[in-house]
Amino acid sequence: MKHIGESLEDYLECILVLSRQLPVVRSVDVASSLGYSKPSVSHAVKLMLEQGYIELDTGKTLHLTEKGRAIACETWRRHVFFTNMLEQIGVPQEIAQEDACRMEHVVSQETFDAIRRYFDNNKEAGE
Repeated sequence: MKHIGESLEDYLECILVLSRQLPVVRSVDVASSLGYSKPSVSHAVKLMLEQGYIELDTGKTLHLTEKGRAIACETWRRHVFFTNMLEQIGVPQEIAQEDACRMEHVVSQETFDAIRRYFDNNKEAGE
């Protein structure tokens, strides 16, 4: 996964999740979901547009590009994996969510794949 920075990964992941919950996703929805100010989201939207991760239609609706969707999906996949893994080893749900949100950004692809393989193999073995 190309590392574009934790902040932009969070924005893309948020747009992905919101697009599954809402008929349209606007900057105000992202601001509300992440608890960020409208100016902060506006700045991030500008960066994501410039870098080709999103498109903005005439109704100001945010749409992930193929490139943006790939990063958002991988970030979400990591988030779900780490959340589930942490919960399964006894971490309370709220802490697991918070820790997973940090872990999803800092672990290399090689390390993520190794952790996932190890966890999946041990889960299958009944350990």
